[in-house]
Amino acid sequence: MLNQSQIRYCLDVFADMFPEAKCELAHRNSFELLIAVVLSAQCTDALVNKVTSQLFQKYQSPEDFLAVPIEELQTDIRSIGLYRNKSKNIRKLCQTLLDKFEGEVPQTKAELESLSGVGRKTANVVASVAFDEPAIAVDTHVERVAKRLGICRWKDSVLEVEKTLMRKIPKEEWSITHHRMIYFGRYHCKSQRPECESCQLLVLCREGKKRMKKEEGVAYE
Repeated sequence: MLNQSQIRYCLDVFADMFPEAKCELAHRNSFELLIAVVLSAQCTDALVNKVTSQLFQKYQSPEDFLAVPIEELQTDIRSIGLYRNKSKNIRKLCQTLLDKFEGEVPQTKAELESLSGVGRKTANVVASVAFDEPAIAVDTHVERVAKRLGICRWKDSVLEVEKTLMRKIPKEEWSITHHRMIYFGRYHCKSQRPECESCQLLVLCREGKKRMKKEEGVAYE
């Protein structure tokens, strides 16, 4: 496990590599962000953006999503995985927004998690991006990077990873670090072909050293 000074070094490297990291889901307001994050489950941001470029022209409010048959909504998001369940969740959350929140996206994580299809990760993303609340949303990229580097343990659950990161990273850096870790995992420390040979963090990364030794026969202390 990395110590605090080593974690600080990782955070500084993330900042140097991706100083302008941000949410890559296209949106114009908190409602569109909420819908986009719900759609992004087990799906790439690029595909979601492709779909929402048209979707958000047709549906601009909770009322719009409820005004059409669910089959029509399913057709509109059919290219996205789990589109049937996502259609049901979107309609349910839109109804809840109208019934309980006057059609507005709530700002607290607890209220966000009360919406259909919205779990802890989605709530963290919306709270952080839309409302500037400090949060670390642990997606597959954040989890992979945290475990490969040894910030967290391999056996840790997603919730344990989140709590560990919150404990070890300054609160004022939670949100930006979340985005930088996503970029680092998405574009550098990739799932199948991580760029270990050019990684500034290789000196700290036990997983990277193992991978390099196995693939290239490079010996590290």
